[in-house]
Amino acid sequence: MDIVIAGVGQIPVGEHWELSLRTLADRAIRAAQKDAASYCAQGGEESLKPQALYIGNFLGHTISHQANLGALLTTNSGLDGIESFTIEAAEASGAAAFHAAVLAIASGFVDTALVLGIEKYTDLIGAEAESAVSQMIDYDYEAVQGMTPTAQAGLLMQRYLYEYHVPREVFADFALLAHANAVNNPNAMFRRAIRREAYTQAPLVSAPLNMFDVAPYADGAAAVLLTRQDMLPQGFNAPFVRVAGSSVVTDRLSLHDRTDPMAFEAAAISAQRASQQSGCYPGEMDLFEVWDGFSIYALLSLEATLFAPRGEGWRLLQEGGLGLKSKLPILTMGGQKARGNPLSASGVYQLIEATLQLRGQAGANQVKDARRAMVQTLGGPASTAVTHILERI
Repeated sequence: MDIVIAGVGQIPVGEHWELSLRTLADRAIRAAQKDAASYCAQGGEESLKPQALYIGNFLGHTISHQANLGALLTTNSGLDGIESFTIEAAEASGAAAFHAAVLAIASGFVDTALVLGIEKYTDLIGAEAESAVSQMIDYDYEAVQGMTPTAQAGLLMQRYLYEYHVPREVFADFALLAHANAVNNPNAMFRRAIRREAYTQAPLVSAPLNMFDVAPYADGAAAVLLTRQDMLPQGFNAPFVRVAGSSVVTDRLSLHDRTDPMAFEAAAISAQRASQQSGCYPGEMDLFEVWDGFSIYALLSLEATLFAPRGEGWRLLQEGGLGLKSKLPILTMGGQKARGNPLSASGVYQLIEATLQLRGQAGANQVKDARRAMVQTLGGPASTAVTHILERI
C-alpha cells in the first residue's frame, strides 16, 4: 500500500503581525486542498476530503494562549466533526504530525488525512518569546539556569571546533548556500544572497555562533494532504510522491546526560530506520533537506546520517558538494536559515520543499532528475529526530 502526497500548501514565512493563528492555519489548509483539487477532474476532489487533521504545534498554548487547536482549526476551516488533535515535539512537531498521519493511514483507520504545521511566534517578543522557546530543553537542569537553545548550539559549536581543530570560517558555507537558494523561493523570509564578508563581520549571538549561524524564528503554516494511492480519484494527474520511510526517535533531553554530545544518536537511528523501511540508503538520495536551525546542527546531522565521517562534514561544502548541481543538494529552498524557522511548522515546510523537487516543480532551484529525498527535522539538539524518505513513483 503506497501512501502518497496528494496536495501541499504553504504561506510565506515571516512576521505576520496582522494574522491570527487560525487565519494562518486556514490559508495553508485551503492551499493544500486547492493544490490537490487542481489535479482532479471536476468533482473528483470530493474523494479527497480528509477524515483527520493532525496538527504540529509547539507554542500555541503559551504564546497565543490557545490550546485545543483540533476543535478550533477544523471548525474554522470547514472540517467540522473530523478527528483532530495536536502533536508536540518542539521544533519537530509538524514532522511528528506527518508521521502520525502516515501511521493512521497505514493502519487502515484513516483513508485521507491532512497534516498541518503551525506557529505564531510573533504573538510575543523579546525575553518572553525566548523563554517560551526554551521549553524545548530541560527546565530543571538547563533553562532555569539561564540556558537557551541558542546557547546550547554555541556550546556544541565550540566543542566541535575544539575536538576536530576545524577553522571557524567553514561554518560560513551553510549560511551562504542557504541564502543563495532562498533567492528563488517565493515563500522565504530572506530572498537575498549574502557575501562571505557579511558572514565574517556578523555580530556574535552566542559565541562562537554569529547571526548567520542562527535561523530566525518566525510565523508560518504549511499543510500536506496524504492518502492511499488507490484512493486517488480516477485521472488524478499530479506526479506521484510516496512516503517510503518514516521514523521518530528520541534521545536524552539534557546534553549533560549524553555520553557523547557530538553524536546526534537520535538523528542517526531515525535516518537508519527510515532508510531500512524504504529500501534506499543515504548514498542513494538525490537531495537532503537537513535541519539547519543552527549551522552546527546541520553539520552534526550530515555526520550522524553517514553522509560524512565524524569531524569531516564541513569538507562536503569545502569541496563543492551540497549545492543544487552537486551529488547531494541540501537546503534546496533556503532551509530554516533563509526561508525562516517557524518552529513546529518547519518540518512540514521541509516536506513540501522536497515534494516540489520530486514533482519537478521547484522552478529555478530544481534538482535535476530528483527521485528520492531524505527530510530530517530535529526538536532541540536532536532530542527528537524525525526522518522521512520521499520517492517519486
